[in-house]
Amino acid sequence: MWRRNGLSIVLFVLMAVFLVAQALTGWQVHNEELAQYGLPSLPFWSYLTTGHFSSATFENWESEFLQMGMYVLLTVRLRQAGSAESRPLDAAEEESRVEPGTAPWPVRKGGVWKSLYGHSLAIVFFLLFFLSFSLHAVGSWRAKSQENRLDGLLPPSFTDHLFSSDFWFESMQNWQSEFLAVLALVVLTIFLRQKDSPQSKAVEAPHSQTGD
Repeated sequence: MWRRNGLSIVLFVLMAVFLVAQALTGWQVHNEELAQYGLPSLPFWSYLTTGHFSSATFENWESEFLQMGMYVLLTVRLRQAGSAESRPLDAAEEESRVEPGTAPWPVRKGGVWKSLYGHSLAIVFFLLFFLSFSLHAVGSWRAKSQENRLDGLLPPSFTDHLFSSDFWFESMQNWQSEFLAVLALVVLTIFLRQKDSPQSKAVEAPHSQTGD
């Protein structure tokens, strides 16, 4: 099991550890904010239902899914000479490797099922993005509403908050950083190597070699 699934297991454990750490530190921050207004602290499990937690969590998830969905689509048509993350510039250099085994059922079914399956990775990434974006929007609105109430102000309507600079500032600061990270990976793999990593070209490969 470990040999076949080690990468996904470790990534899941790391995600879970940092998510718990985020929840614990966010809980402390939120209770410190409540204490400034003379309000009682929230129990940990109650904190997990607040806009403070859901906004921070899904604000980051939305940017991750946007990054991966866009990257999947952009790499279909666009190239970067010398990058290990790009398809070869010459289509004749591309190799489609299909190992022996049973094809996925949509392929065997054919027709519209095969067509949808051929785009299923991007479709699911963007569905996850829109779901995370929606949950971020609701969580951010709830957090802003509570903040206004604590300050003696009227809470904004959901529509007003959705079109506010506060909400889009939360999203943009994450979106730009995600595309910066992808840009760095695409460009740095032209010149730098990581031995035995599938994200890198062979150590001996010339800088001009495009693709892995």
